[in-house]
Amino acid sequence: MSERKGYWNNVWKEFKKNRLSVAGLVIVVILFMIAIFAPLLANNKPYIYITDDDVYFPVFIDYQKFRGRDLKKEQFEGFKIFPPIPYSYSEYDLDAIVLPPSRDHILGTDEQGRDLAARMIYGARVSIFIGFVAVFIYVSIGILVGALAGYYSGWVDMVISRMIEIVMCFPTFFLILTILALWGPSLLSVMVVIGITGWTGIARIVRGEFFKLREQDYVIASRALGARDLWIIFKHILPNALAPVLVSATFGIATTILVESSLSFLGFGVQPPTPSWGDILSQSRDFMDFAWWLTMIPGIAIFITITSYNLVGEGIQDAIDPKSYKR
Repeated sequence: MSERKGYWNNVWKEFKKNRLSVAGLVIVVILFMIAIFAPLLANNKPYIYITDDDVYFPVFIDYQKFRGRDLKKEQFEGFKIFPPIPYSYSEYDLDAIVLPPSRDHILGTDEQGRDLAARMIYGARVSIFIGFVAVFIYVSIGILVGALAGYYSGWVDMVISRMIEIVMCFPTFFLILTILALWGPSLLSVMVVIGITGWTGIARIVRGEFFKLREQDYVIASRALGARDLWIIFKHILPNALAPVLVSATFGIATTILVESSLSFLGFGVQPPTPSWGDILSQSRDFMDFAWWLTMIPGIAIFITITSYNLVGEGIQDAIDPKSYKR
């Protein structure tokens, strides 16, 4: 345990030397915090609302009198404190259609009068949630399949390797479109479909690591002492094979966010009224000539997010490479 802890301490020390990767990690953490605290950043319900009769906390408690209502802030009479973006992502205002960035709407509004900042904040939640869940699904599948192939080898490895090659022959994006056309587009469908189509790369990485580690002395000793195969796989070999998986998973989150944005742009991803960066970008196509913010802002957000995850992945990749350590 101490050796493993020392290894990850060395990885962290090497990672911190890469300033671009650290900057990418900071952006990733900021986006993650925005996604978690989206209701506290953009909401048309106040944090606190004091009337002559009582004190309410509409953001934190779903009171019956406010439930399901998109109230404007002017409709709350009395003392109130609103979030920084006092609008809901689904709140329409036909008097504020396609407004440029201003004091009231810091990122402007779209063709239906919805505040773009609120929609971008909740869009970050959707993109990051899909990215992490989809990657968790296909990493879990890839680890299990790759571990079985690498540990048992023989006919097990042959069958699994042929299965991996067959899945890799299909164009992933078109396979996703086909499955979504059959299942119907939804948040759950996008996560599951990306998850069950992206495991092959992880499986091949884990398989290769198991081939290298299964003949190590500690594995042979554990086998000689009568340890079960599952114990050896998950207790002894897998923890030492996870470093390259972590790198691939980091790149995978960036790829998944890009795939989700592409699917939403084409209308096969997350469906309205749930906001998605790809959907926001898609709806702005008819306004590119006079409403630059509707295209520029989600495009920049997608670019920065994907670049940040790729920088983090490259930083981890360099940090776990023993050749990069200065002796």
